[in-house]
This record gives sequence, structure tokens and C-alpha cells, in this order.
Amino acid sequence: MANKKDRSEDVERTVDSVEENIVKNSSKEKNTLKAVDKKKKGNKKTVFLLIVLAIVLSIAPLFVLKGAEFGGSDDAGSEVVEEIKGTEYEPWFEPVMEKVIGGEIPGEIESLLFCVQTGIGVAIVAYGFGYLVARKKYSPK
Repeated sequence: MANKKDRSEDVERTVDSVEENIVKNSSKEKNTLKAVDKKKKGNKKTVFLLIVLAIVLSIAPLFVLKGAEFGGSDDAGSEVVEEIKGTEYEPWFEPVMEKVIGGEIPGEIESLLFCVQTGIGVAIVAYGFGYLVARKKYSPK
């Protein structure tokens, strides 16, 4: 009889300690969730500020440098070469696409190819950032 009583007391103590651990862990989880929520709010503010900064940096030159010519690097480079050499700049080779189609590439096609190139670059950078975030998120601590 005493043996059964001891066992029931052991079981009650075990149940009580398990209940205490559950309560402690749930309060820890609540605190962790609160900290995560605060961090997410901070991240949202940071992202918003960075987007606004990017927009301002993109638009500011249009207002600050009124009347300025925004030319391409090819034009600027050839002008510098002409200044240094004193003669007209001659390209070393003809673009491959111009040889294939037998003339100059239309501006619309050139813009399309540039956009495709930009899209591929953005996809590579986005994949890299996503990989780094996922690696950090799912790595064992």
C-alpha cells in the first residue's frame, strides 16, 4: 500500500513539474513572439526608409541638374579618346549582332535586349539574397 502511495506521489510530482515546464515554456514563447513582432516592425520601417531613399536618389538628379545631358558611357568614352588622340575614334571591331543581321540593331530591339539583360541580373541578385536569408533562417543554432 505504501508503495502505491509513493508511486502516486511520484506521478503527481512529475505531472506538476511537467505542468510548470509547460507554463514556463509558453511564457518564453510569448516573449519570443513579442520580440519577433518588434523586430518585424523595425524591419518594415527600415525597408520603407530604404525605398524612399532609393526613389529620392533616382529623382534628385533630374531636379538638381536641370538642362544637363544624360548621355551614355559609349559617347563619353569616344569623346575622351578623341580629345586625347586628336583624331576620330574608330571602334576595334563591329558588334556581332550587327554582322548577323547585316545592319544596325533597331532601338526598340536594343532596349528589349537591355531589359532582358537587366532582368537576368536582377534574378541572379534576388536568388543570392534569398539564398542567404534562407540559409540564416534555417541553419541550426
